[in-house]
Amino acid sequence: MKVEIFSSYIMKLLCACNTGYKMARPQTDIDAGRTTLLEVVDDLVRKRGAVDISMTDLAAAAGMSPSNLYRFFDNKEALLEAVAERFFAEKVRIMVDVTESDLPVQDKMYQFFARRYLAMVEQYEAEPDLLKSYLEIGQQYFEVVRGYVDLGDHYLSLIVAEAMELGYFEGLSIDEAVSLINQMVQCYTNPDALFFVGTTKLRVEKLATIIETIFRGLGKKSSAHTLAQPHIRIVS
Repeated sequence: MKVEIFSSYIMKLLCACNTGYKMARPQTDIDAGRTTLLEVVDDLVRKRGAVDISMTDLAAAAGMSPSNLYRFFDNKEALLEAVAERFFAEKVRIMVDVTESDLPVQDKMYQFFARRYLAMVEQYEAEPDLLKSYLEIGQQYFEVVRGYVDLGDHYLSLIVAEAMELGYFEGLSIDEAVSLINQMVQCYTNPDALFFVGTTKLRVEKLATIIETIFRGLGKKSSAHTLAQPHIRIVS
């Protein structure tokens, strides 16, 4: 998997994050109006679940005309992007904070996953039905969400590159290491796991053990040293 940013939309996300990402505080009537409308979207999703929300529906729920709604969002795509930005804001802030920190690289990778996982748990415990509905909406409009998935890979690649400079993950490319690590910690990055596995089993202590194991054994040379005669046969 190539860790690349493919669209101008992703470049916009990166520019925002590299300058110190944080949710913009409402400074104008437009900003305040958008914030209020996104709260109305929350209310609609609470009441209706993952049912598609049209601009007309939102205008009616907000008590304004459709033409007035377009003052705040140019079209439905702009609305969906704003919803996604709000949903991922805390996770993006965490990624920026961690990658820019002076933590040792192993702690940095652990914090990168653990803090975002705990943010998901907080969403889950506060309003599980709302979270589930937003996850379903995200599946319906994955092209909007995809940018944040790619952004996560971008920041993980920075941590992997830093680790490689210290001698970890020998014999692997950055892309290979990112792909393998993502698969190993998938239960801690996929919000659906909160519903199917549960927070009792998905503990941050287990995540710490996984990260420690990754640093001890991930790499073609490490595997060769650990297993003189590999005993796992690849199925075909």
